[in-house]
Amino acid sequence: MHFHSPAAERNKQPILEQLQRLLPPQGRALEIASGSGQHARHFLAGLPGWTWQPSEFDADKRAGLQQLQLELGPRCLPPLALDVSAPDWPVDAAGFELIFCANVLHIAPWACCAGLMQGAARHLAPGGCLVSYGPYLESDVPTAPSNLAFDADLKSRNPGWGLRNLDAVRVEAARAGLYLRERVAMPANNLLLVWGPGQAG
Repeated sequence: MHFHSPAAERNKQPILEQLQRLLPPQGRALEIASGSGQHARHFLAGLPGWTWQPSEFDADKRAGLQQLQLELGPRCLPPLALDVSAPDWPVDAAGFELIFCANVLHIAPWACCAGLMQGAARHLAPGGCLVSYGPYLESDVPTAPSNLAFDADLKSRNPGWGLRNLDAVRVEAARAGLYLRERVAMPANNLLLVWGPGQAG
């Protein structure tokens, strides 16, 4: 079954440009909730020294990612069945220079935020970073009307969903020993956030 994400199609190039700026020439990436695989395809083309580990909780989407892996070759690994909120992730202990998570936190239970931060802290290689992308609420930044409407729509579909407050995400990150290194304003009122271990910046 083939899935297509209009949002991923729109944001893949702006995100890639930030990853090209942030990342070293070579490394291993773990993508949380790879979905349609559009990011994996685009990022591998733009990051020629990198290998990509897709993951997906949804079995139907994982089947599509298996086809993508066959198409893209050895730099794209077979997709993992990964529940971000699980205490153990099915990945090896070698670590990843990048863990990437786009448009997940607002359409998942809040427990997934803690799971993401704790899992990233366990599986980042030395010097690696977690990059999260999506819409957030910020206490000192007015929320765009489109994001307010999106938040209301999400909550109407599932009370456990909704745009996350960046301060609350920071708290969960700090509990796992991760701190916000960089905040990048992106198109369509999204943020690209770079998290890493160490002291709060």
